[in-house]
Amino acid sequence: MAKLIVIEGLDASGKGTQSELLLKRLNEYGKSTFGISLPNYDDDSSALVKMYLAGELGKNPEDVNAYAASTFYAVDRYASFKKGWGREYATYDCVVANRYTTSNLCHQMTKCDPSEWEAYISWLYDFEFKKLEIPMPDLVIFLDMPVDVSQKLLMKRYDGDESKKDVHESNIAYLQRCREAALYSAKRLGWIVIPCASSGEPRGIEDIGEDIFEAVKKII
Repeated sequence: MAKLIVIEGLDASGKGTQSELLLKRLNEYGKSTFGISLPNYDDDSSALVKMYLAGELGKNPEDVNAYAASTFYAVDRYASFKKGWGREYATYDCVVANRYTTSNLCHQMTKCDPSEWEAYISWLYDFEFKKLEIPMPDLVIFLDMPVDVSQKLLMKRYDGDESKKDVHESNIAYLQRCREAALYSAKRLGWIVIPCASSGEPRGIEDIGEDIFEAVKKII
């Protein structure tokens, strides 16, 4: 059974780039690897996720409560596992996930009052890992990119066109709360936190990748 390694982070933190770099490093290290990226926007299972992000269910993230939105993403993860990477999880050395259940802790838990965060964590873990029976991660790495830096990167990605941002990316106050929730989850659940910026600028891709690989080597 594979080690499930999750690369988590807020928007523009470099999750996709670092997931690909980690897969390459693991292959060079002699491990059989498989990469997944969630949500799976190419599958019908992500239909509700796409409606939510496009603002069809409400123009603000808070218009869809934490439990409803979490369920949209959980169903997509379940379908992805059953239809896609379940075989590789059973036979490969490592599966690297660009986002996973942990994204709900970053993006959805913030809709709950902090006094309810522990109850939300318990509900989420029971729902996805026990009720839906998708695999629990062996390691979660959170790429901590400050929101002000990530906004600069998003504007560069979208050529300055604010209209290209989804309901999460366009709400800076919400993203600030998401970072707080993510760091709370990291401390509570034992995630590895990798700083991705220094003095208001992004760190180098290779430097971040080296930090990630050092953490991963401890579990493989």
